[in-house]
Amino acid sequence: MRVLVAGGAGFIGSHLADALLARGDEVVAVDSLVTGRHDNIAHLHGHRRFRFVEHDVCSALPDVGAVDAVMNLASPASPVDFLRIPLEILAVGADGSRNLIEYALRCNARYFLASTSEVYGDPLVHPQPETYWGNVDSIGPRSCYDESKRYAEALAMAYQRTADLQVRIVRIFNTYGERMRPDDGRVVTNFIVQALRGEPITLYGTGEQTRSFCYVSDQVRGQISILDGDVSSPVNIGNPDEFTMRELAEAVVVLTGSRSEIVTVALPAEREGDPNRRCPDISLAARAYGWIPEVTLHEGLAPTIAAIADELGIRPPALTR
Repeated sequence: MRVLVAGGAGFIGSHLADALLARGDEVVAVDSLVTGRHDNIAHLHGHRRFRFVEHDVCSALPDVGAVDAVMNLASPASPVDFLRIPLEILAVGADGSRNLIEYALRCNARYFLASTSEVYGDPLVHPQPETYWGNVDSIGPRSCYDESKRYAEALAMAYQRTADLQVRIVRIFNTYGERMRPDDGRVVTNFIVQALRGEPITLYGTGEQTRSFCYVSDQVRGQISILDGDVSSPVNIGNPDEFTMRELAEAVVVLTGSRSEIVTVALPAEREGDPNRRCPDISLAARAYGWIPEVTLHEGLAPTIAAIADELGIRPPALTR
């Protein structure tokens, strides 16, 4: 296949490009580099089946030739970005999605949308199946991301009904791994950076909020299954093993060998509206594709910590033994 990956220099997008190339596909990565990074794809430059195009998908796409699939991962997805660039996030969900859909239609290509568990909001159903319509705050600090993804899903399905667009949608639950930005404001990177620097690890509120953390290799494997498969409705991809924020902090302390104290602090403005619990129901992915996650939290945290430590130039005690 020849695949256009929008957001291809981002955290998940760059891993997706690696996986597609590894199985023999050709990849055209398109990225504005607002949150994507050259370093994430530096190892791919010179690869005969890889091309990088710096471009904002909110503008009409340049002609990169015919493709068999358009994979839309083009959106900032970190809490710090929700306050910093909310209008850009809304635009990429609307204008960016439309431009990518139109390109897919011109090529008669399959359109793959990377959506998010944020469409479930602060869920009243647990775990969350794809049939749950959600409990979303449409005007809070997180709404730029939540609503942009809800709109992007609606747009894709409208094109499917009216223009026979070949649609595939993944709802991504919390994913972590190498190539995350150390300053992206997500809980995994926050805790790791604080532990590496010997700073207090800050739990918001009680620290009893839960998340289900999926390692990036499992996430990408699930996404490729959806791309290749026949399900045109949204599919959850995430790890159903649920951990409290305190349990995550304790795991990071152990794996870094840090002496950081774990403390509780008030919820900052950019985290207002954070769900108290989040966990995917992955029965559809398991039934349709035989997909289940394989990497445990501790197995995934170790290389994630090593990668962030290398980027920060810090050698934590646990990695020097």
